Amino acid sequence: MSTGAKITYVTLMSDPSIHPAFEEALREVTEKRLGKSYPMYIGGEEVWSEAGEFEDRSPIDVSILIGRFQKAEKRHVVKAIDLANEAFKEWSETSWRERATIMRRAAEIINKRKFEIAAVICLEVGKNRFEAIAEAWEAIDALNYYAGVMEENNGYEKKMGPGAPGEHCKMVAKPYGVWVVISPFNFPFMLANGMILGALLTGNTVVFKPTSEAPLSGLLLYSVFREAGVPAGAINFLTGSGEVFEDVAGNPKVAGIAFTGSKDVGMRLYKRFHTEQPYPKPMVLEMGSKNPTIVTAKADIEKAVTGVIRAAFGYGGQKCSATSRLYVQESILERFLERLITETSRLRVGDPREKETFMGPVINKRALENFKAHVEEAKKSGRILYGGEVLSGGLFDRGFYVQPTIITDLPSDNRLWRDELFLPILLIGGFKTLDEAIKLANDTEYGLTAGIFSEDEAEVEEFFRRIQFGVCYANRRGGATTGAWPGAQTFVGWNASGATGRGVGGPHYLLNFLREQSQTIVRE
Repeated sequence: MSTGAKITYVTLMSDPSIHPAFEEALREVTEKRLGKSYPMYIGGEEVWSEAGEFEDRSPIDVSILIGRFQKAEKRHVVKAIDLANEAFKEWSETSWRERATIMRRAAEIINKRKFEIAAVICLEVGKNRFEAIAEAWEAIDALNYYAGVMEENNGYEKKMGPGAPGEHCKMVAKPYGVWVVISPFNFPFMLANGMILGALLTGNTVVFKPTSEAPLSGLLLYSVFREAGVPAGAINFLTGSGEVFEDVAGNPKVAGIAFTGSKDVGMRLYKRFHTEQPYPKPMVLEMGSKNPTIVTAKADIEKAVTGVIRAAFGYGGQKCSATSRLYVQESILERFLERLITETSRLRVGDPREKETFMGPVINKRALENFKAHVEEAKKSGRILYGGEVLSGGLFDRGFYVQPTIITDLPSDNRLWRDELFLPILLIGGFKTLDEAIKLANDTEYGLTAGIFSEDEAEVEEFFRRIQFGVCYANRRGGATTGAWPGAQTFVGWNASGATGRGVGGPHYLLNFLREQSQTIVRE
């Protein structure tokens, strides 16, 4: 079903053919797209807000104006929900086969525009070219994968029974109605794509609100679905303050909410949605994590160092799957730290538009200030082994650049072990036995991704048996806890990391957006 699954961050790094295409797209986007005012789209119509516009500036260099976007008012949100509700009948009654065809068409459009999309991602959120292109490829694969899942399951229609003589029974799955989709900055194209395709493919309609840190990436995604054939009203595009959109939790015409973002915001929406609606309604949540990696004495150290660096510092640690806690067996701890520091010191931090750059800026000034605060706190009771500095001079003064940072000797009760920092900060502790390491790894309210490095199959089996996380890896050089791919790894959060137990990228994800109906005809 999937033709692009071999296109990952790791494989892209060895493919020189991407560079001319990406750099040409970067020039075109810079010359033709940046600095403009962009509307919202409600029912297919351009909407300009009387509340004014907000500026979206690049974290690479704040003098780069990505664009000006509309500040949605509550009336815009209500209107978009109303029109999505009106469009629901026609879209839900569209054949699931036609909807699958539209999703495949969307994948083809993204394939043709992938370098343009990647250039926008790079400029808007500071992601390096390899990760930006991989994100566009992931969106392509997700669309094709789920069109195939729909086909394999015959649109989720299944013959059942009979329950009694003469009964002819079947189960059909039907959509709920209007879904509000709220997406984050770190995967501004793919994470929104996953939630939107889940809703649209199953016959629901969508009101889409991208993060204000990446509205242009969201607008490109909206335009892809419209060009592919999703009708006006079935998908609507709004921008602005998240506070305006929290009122959707009480709107009775909202059938479901799909949200990816922080635990605080997600839980606030969750509580409101389940208290202000007249009856229970579905909610798809992915709310980050505090992800552990375990390195035992039986690990391949070079493999483990590479995997940990990619997972901890890829995209500046601004991934909900990033390794942020590392537990290393004491007998190899000193040797491992030496190699980890050496390899981390070789990472290039700088302008992500340049192909040599591994880590670009953090997303905004607030993230930069948080970095400084966390480092100062760590210095009081722990030890900074590497990094800890805000970079300055030249471009660094115009953006938000920090060093990848390695911290050790931090007391186990320090909040930095518990709180999701969403920054290139890696905490390291030692352990004596694997039993101790797994207990430390599980000592969190979160449960998204976890990894282990060990060449001992028994240790790996014990890890998989006991770890309380949804996405688990062993000996993954490409990323100790990162890099889930559609059709390969279900990206599913347990505990405080998610709400449904059915993750994007896996075979059960579409069921989040469907409800069963049993149909029985008696023919005697």
